[in-house]
Amino acid sequence: MKLSDNEVTTKKRKQVDMLHGSLMDKLLFFALPLAASSVLQQLFNSVDVAVVGHYANSQAQAAVGCNGSVINLLLNLFVGISVGANVVIASYIGQERKDKVKETVHTAMVVALFSGIFLLCLGIMIARPILTWMNTPEDVLEQAILYLWIYFLGMPFIMIYNFGAAILRSIGDTKRPLYCLVISGVVNAGLNLFLVIVFHMGVAGVGIATVISNVISACMILYFLTHEQGIIHLSLKELKVVKTELIRILKIGVPAGLQSMVFSFANVFIQKALNGYGSDAVAGSAVALNFEYYSYFVVSAFGQATVTFTSQNFGAEKYDRCKKIFKQTLSMCIFTIGCMSITFLLGKEFFIGLFTSKPEVAEYAAIRMVYLLTLYILLPTYEIGGAALRGIGYSMTPAILTIFGTCILRLVWIYTVCKQFTGFKTLMMVYPISWIITGILVLTAYMIIRRKVFMQKG
Repeated sequence: MKLSDNEVTTKKRKQVDMLHGSLMDKLLFFALPLAASSVLQQLFNSVDVAVVGHYANSQAQAAVGCNGSVINLLLNLFVGISVGANVVIASYIGQERKDKVKETVHTAMVVALFSGIFLLCLGIMIARPILTWMNTPEDVLEQAILYLWIYFLGMPFIMIYNFGAAILRSIGDTKRPLYCLVISGVVNAGLNLFLVIVFHMGVAGVGIATVISNVISACMILYFLTHEQGIIHLSLKELKVVKTELIRILKIGVPAGLQSMVFSFANVFIQKALNGYGSDAVAGSAVALNFEYYSYFVVSAFGQATVTFTSQNFGAEKYDRCKKIFKQTLSMCIFTIGCMSITFLLGKEFFIGLFTSKPEVAEYAAIRMVYLLTLYILLPTYEIGGAALRGIGYSMTPAILTIFGTCILRLVWIYTVCKQFTGFKTLMMVYPISWIITGILVLTAYMIIRRKVFMQKG
């Protein structure tokens, strides 16, 4: 079903025209609000770490920080599926198939609800076993379990927000998700300070604040979608799963989610190794990780721009434009990450001081920042390359290559090199080495597959 003239007019007012005109300004218009949204979302955890670091103790700080790998391990599969929804909807928009867009939107939101409930139950059940297996320091364990239990109560709302934001991104709208996170982020920061400083609730306080913030962002995204007048309007009465669209979402989303999930799986083993250095090392690593997350979310934003723009243009058979999208997003992403890394490294004492005043924690944080942020510009090579492949329908290839480069290689390093050459610095070296290898693999695969696909289509 083609779009009517009125619907086309409404659509153009709300979305970025990805199929015509210049690209660089539109890619930035799309990516920068998305990056700001992701950074604000990460600020939920950053504020948690900073508040407990200054107003509680390093054990509480470690309890909040050491949960990141566990949360991401469980969360990333379904976030990847939301990427699948984004790709499918964007492709249908490029083909101007209104009926298919509607079916995919409603299917995606049903998946969001049920995946959130599933994660809530799973997270509560495995919190103690997995944190115990990870050798979480005894003086941290109980607080870490408590934080994880509270955090997972908000999983249904986290899923609703992520899938809803993916739907909005499919039409190029990255501003409204940003509005959601600005408001919920301010609430989160205020509640953190109030519950920890006034009521001395420690990790429980920051966990509760995060859950309330996630509820707010989910409610706002639902409001935007249900009041949307364009092609992606959500009607709660019409929520249902359309099998064909679910399969298309899963075909793209599951490999992307597995890639992120296995990536987090490797990080769980790295966190287990980190835990052996004690609570100061865990807290210091958690502090430095915030700046890596900020940088990563910029990479992810350009990756989302790549996959969304590529999906629409590939659906519209504009193959030369797909090539330009890849070149421009990769170059802009590397430049931006380079600037951010230099800023964080030159001001590392100041930035670390925002999170801790304990010298032992600060020392570990500084080591991690130097070893990782110095070469963080390598990350866009496989993230943008993988996004471009997913945009043309190849999701499994970058998943397999990234699993090898960021999971298998890291596990081998932990159980061979780190056993022979013990030390915190040796453990940190695995990151840049894995980035180099993964980047070479994914970029090579992209160039080969792109040439093959575009020649066949053209």
